[in-house]
Amino acid sequence: MNTAGTNGQFRTPRHIIRAIVSMIDPKVGETIYDPAAGTAGFLVAAYDHIRLANSTAAGIREAELDGKIVRRGFGDKLSAPLLSKLRHATFYGNDVDPAMVRLSTMNLMLRGLSDVHILKRNVLTSTMERAERAERGLPLNGYDVVLANPPFSGKVDKDRIVNEVKVGTGTATELLFVKYMTNSLKDGGRCGVVVPEGVLFGSTGAHKELRRQLVENNTVLAVVSLPGGVFQPYSGVKTSVLLFRKGGTTERVLFLHADADGYKLDANHDTPIEADDLPTLVEDFRQRDLAWSDWQSRVAKAEWTEKWWFATVDTIRANDFNLSAGRYRPQSQTQVEHRDPLELIDELRAIETEIIEELGALADKLRERAA
Repeated sequence: MNTAGTNGQFRTPRHIIRAIVSMIDPKVGETIYDPAAGTAGFLVAAYDHIRLANSTAAGIREAELDGKIVRRGFGDKLSAPLLSKLRHATFYGNDVDPAMVRLSTMNLMLRGLSDVHILKRNVLTSTMERAERAERGLPLNGYDVVLANPPFSGKVDKDRIVNEVKVGTGTATELLFVKYMTNSLKDGGRCGVVVPEGVLFGSTGAHKELRRQLVENNTVLAVVSLPGGVFQPYSGVKTSVLLFRKGGTTERVLFLHADADGYKLDANHDTPIEADDLPTLVEDFRQRDLAWSDWQSRVAKAEWTEKWWFATVDTIRANDFNLSAGRYRPQSQTQVEHRDPLELIDELRAIETEIIEELGALADKLRERAA
């Protein structure tokens, strides 16, 4: 766990997971799925979140975790049937790595979730028929909630990709996983997923088509721009969190920007500090309808100091469905905002990847014509 996985896997910091879970806000009685479960961090956090939301004041305790104080609930307001449902018919997941399957199973068992089965499965290269899903006791009509940090910076051989997750000619795992997660939700289901920044602004046909599908055929709720370096010491890649609901159509998107996440943004990223934008941004997301009213009533030329802003779907559509938070950030009138050098490097890397993908697709077409 001290090195990045060979399949583009990185350990997700637990405070980032908790923030995402708080925004998606899974409820008791909903089904919750992680298609790239790793050590089951998202599933465990969802379990803790639901228990805390269903605890009396006497059933809540504070504990120190990674140098921060977190609240834990016993779930003492849950009836016996609801508690049984929570433990036995709520959580689902897979992982392609057998070691991760074992680790996640152990992690869940230690929390009393011994009936949660993490399947060894590559969801990008295999399908599961309805009969098999029924036999395994999996939801037949999709999940209420999908939470994940899928592998990125990886590639899948295009001949192995199942049709259901294809997006144009793209082979990047981060694109395929977002498409798969959209398919996995039931209508109205909610998703919170960590993506590399390139997913939000990439200019290949696959990037643009995925974003078009998200915006036009679903409801993109928000994009959370995380600080560069939150995945250190495993990776320095710049990431964001994409929050959306399946179905409907997007009218506007809330963009949230975090400069600090409560830990020193150095090579280790494990030293607690006071500066932490995440709790405030979680509350801003929860109050997004009120925030939209404030945004509409703002004075256009006034200095905007909040770490959130909106873009309408017409503006996003006019920008090739770009979902990068920085694209729509109000321009400061008192100082010039210089982009983080790490963001620029990540953007250049994403562009390089796109060029390689386009050249590969072009070479394939030329071979087909010559055959």
